[in-house]
Formats: sequence, C-alpha cells, structure tokens
Amino acid sequence: MYRLVVASAGLLAVLSMPALAADPTVDVPMTAPGFDWTGYYAGLQAGYGWGRSDISGNDGGPFSVSPDIDGGFVGGHVAGLWQFDQAVIGAEAELNYSSIDGTAEAEPGNNFGTDIKWFGSVNAKAGYAMDRVLVYGIGGVAFAGIETSQSAGSTFSETHTNVGWTLGAGVDYALTDKFVVGAQYRYYDFGSEHYDGSSDFVGRDQDTKLNTVGVNLSYKF
Repeated sequence: MYRLVVASAGLLAVLSMPALAADPTVDVPMTAPGFDWTGYYAGLQAGYGWGRSDISGNDGGPFSVSPDIDGGFVGGHVAGLWQFDQAVIGAEAELNYSSIDGTAEAEPGNNFGTDIKWFGSVNAKAGYAMDRVLVYGIGGVAFAGIETSQSAGSTFSETHTNVGWTLGAGVDYALTDKFVVGAQYRYYDFGSEHYDGSSDFVGRDQDTKLNTVGVNLSYKF
C-alpha cells in the first residue's frame, strides 16, 4: 500500500511538470496592499466654534435677544471602526472643554449672555477608504453644559445640560500604521432649554446652535 501511494504521488508530479513548463507565470492570490482601518482609536481634537443663541421669554411682556457666540475648544475622543472592502463603519464618542460664548445688549445696560462650557456627542460613523485616506460622514446625539446669563445692574446666571443632535463630515489620513490625523466640520443643534430665572430676573427659553471646525490626532490600538 505504501509503495502504491509513493508511486501515485510521483506520477502526479511528472504529469504536472509539462503544464508548469507551458505556463511559467502562475498567478498566486495576494492580499491587496493598503492601510486597514479596522481597529480601536483614542485621541485629541481642538478647533474653533461659532453659532447663535436665541433667548426669549414672556414674563412681564415678550422679549427676545440673540447673542452671537464663538470661541475655541479642546477635547478627546474614542472610536471603533470596521472596514469591509473600501467601506468603513463604526462609532465614535467625544467630549470637549469649551470657551465658546457671547453677549448681546437688549437695551442700554441690559446684557444677555450665553456660554457653552462643555459639549460632546455619541455618534455613528461611515466612510469610504482610499488606502490611507478616509472620507466620512458622522452624526448622533449631542449634549452640552450651557449657561444663560443676564446683567442689568445685578447679575443672574444659570447652567443646564442640553440634549440635541449633530451632523458632520471629515477626512482622516493615516500617517503611520498607528497615528492618524484629520480635519472635521460639525453642526450641533442643542435644542431649546427653559431657565427658571430668579426673584430679580424672569425665566427664559434659550435655543443654541453651533458650528465647529477642528483638527484631530488619533492613536490606533
């Protein structure tokens, strides 16, 4: 039996030699080269934000004022991505410290202000990979700590946590197999929040919207 197996293997080898000689360039399946975006990421981001806050109320007569807001932010993010061919999907969460604020004068000596102290979001992310370049869209639930204030002789301020939504787009580039840099635009609608006021200041509703542009640096684990 052993001799039969050896003889059969030898015969198959002899028969295959002419075929190999006739076609010396045999295609061998190879993995396509390129950066694999699948993985977990953590990093930092910073940028500039601008927007508007609409403040209105009805106690003691209707009033409305809309401070323009702007300023910088810095924060961190974590993400998980999975690549299928050139499609990339995943999730990302971010949290930022902010100095985005602004004031508007309703009348001489009566100033209203808005201050976004911090903001963040939890998002779904989907994009198209071209080797080390990833172009993507992003969106999800947004939240922020937003202060309303008023100065009219005496002062008043009150901070609430707003919940809304965000959408954006960006591009990332893999500098190395571990470090990724990118740029991103985001729009945030933090919705309208009611502030009760105080004994000296009437209650009001504040509706805050924000645009941001930023750069980010991520580490891939």
